[in-house]
Amino acid sequence: QLQLVESGGGLVQPGGSLRLSCAVSGFAVDYYAIGWFRQAPGKEREGVACISSSGSSTNYVDSVRGRFTISRDNAKHTVYLQMNSLKPEDTAVYFCAGGRGCPAADYWGQGTQVTVSS
Repeated sequence: QLQLVESGGGLVQPGGSLRLSCAVSGFAVDYYAIGWFRQAPGKEREGVACISSSGSSTNYVDSVRGRFTISRDNAKHTVYLQMNSLKPEDTAVYFCAGGRGCPAADYWGQGTQVTVSS
């Protein structure tokens, strides 16, 4: 079982950047893929990005490809989501989740709010 805790959310202007962190703890954490998801008000939760357990494979939803980068530091048991060129439509609660493979949605964190607004 995994425990995941997100941090790094906040208010940012359009065009700005944020880096989200997901601290992972539990048994054999380095064997799990980790994904980032988001849910905007009134919308379904969607997968944003996912990284394999080794970090060698990543995938992104089309709307963030080229702007967001997912990475992981297994020594620190932390997964990051670097978000650049943020747009108002990126506003959502962002969640990280872990699983045996992408899309990695078996264990969930509590979420962190990201608001992109001028």
